[in-house]
Amino acid sequence: MTSSLSRAITIALFATLAVAGCKKKDATPTTAPAADTTASLPPASTPLPAPPAPAAGATTVSGVELGNAVGADNRVTTAMTTFGARDTIHASVTTTGAATPGKLIARWTFQDGQEVKRDTLDISGPGTYDFHIAKPDGWPVGRYKLELSLDGNVVQTRDFEVR
Repeated sequence: MTSSLSRAITIALFATLAVAGCKKKDATPTTAPAADTTASLPPASTPLPAPPAPAAGATTVSGVELGNAVGADNRVTTAMTTFGARDTIHASVTTTGAATPGKLIARWTFQDGQEVKRDTLDISGPGTYDFHIAKPDGWPVGRYKLELSLDGNVVQTRDFEVR
């Protein structure tokens, strides 16, 4: 009885292996489904996290004012957000912190993000700096934006309008 049971188990085992070994392989290779990368993105309505705070004592942008004139100290004489078509538009940028070198970039754009001008200024620490744009034949009417970056990180933006 033990030998017939052993023989039955052995036959069943060989039959299982034979069926498994003879299974037809698919003509097309199978690949794992693509990873769902959207799961790690925040929903569109969720604001993005703020950039990391600068190191204590590092140079930071502490203020930005727009106007159509600056004084000898590079400060805007009258802050404005609406300009005339023939105005020179100034951005007075104030930095504070340690006297560490940095790079300020002013990116001026029109309506749909079309770049009007980009200025780069090497700074050596705290101070007030003037960026400006001018168009003697007149600015097109519409909405504009100034985006200020310090060492490659956007730190301030200002919206303004030309009427």
